[in-house]
Amino acid sequence: QVQLVESGGGLVQAGDSLRLACAASGRTFSRSTMGWFRQAPGKEREFVGRINWTGVGTYYADFVKGRFTISRDDAKNTVYLQMNSLKPEDTAVYYCALDSRNYYSTDPGRYDYWGQGTQVTVSS
Repeated sequence: QVQLVESGGGLVQAGDSLRLACAASGRTFSRSTMGWFRQAPGKEREFVGRINWTGVGTYYADFVKGRFTISRDDAKNTVYLQMNSLKPEDTAVYYCALDSRNYYSTDPGRYDYWGQGTQVTVSS
């Protein structure tokens, strides 16, 4: 069984930075792709980015390219989402997710485990 716990969310101003962390329990973390998703009120959950199990390959949604960076520390069983140049439209609940079968997908349905989410609010 895998548990994911996000942290680091908060209220910031436009242009600020935040770093989210997602700590994982269980032995599958180091062999799994990790994804970040977000969901704004009244909207569907959307893909933000992912990092593959090697830690080398990353892929991002167009709307965050150049602003967000995903990294992982397998020794700590933790994946990070560094968010720079935040915009009000980045306001959402951010979720990390684990894909144990390494589909390398943007589809939330391909991810096996999910955290509870952390709120990010960006004021203008």
